[in-house]
Amino acid sequence: MLIRRIKDLRVDSDMKQKELAEYLNVTQSTYSDYENGNINVPIEQLIRICDFYKVSLDYLVGRTDKR
Repeated sequence: MLIRRIKDLRVDSDMKQKELAEYLNVTQSTYSDYENGNINVPIEQLIRICDFYKVSLDYLVGRTDKR
């Protein structure tokens, strides 16, 4: 659920991986690994993603469908 929502939020916002990677201060390759589930997203980055998209962490991890 987490991986799908991270990608869906980015795509719905018409953003490129590189743009969000820059916001998170990681490489595009690292961000791609987040979206593909190749590496775990650190909690600090999850919080930044939530802040960026103005969604709750519960939404991001699939505990609720309410953004």
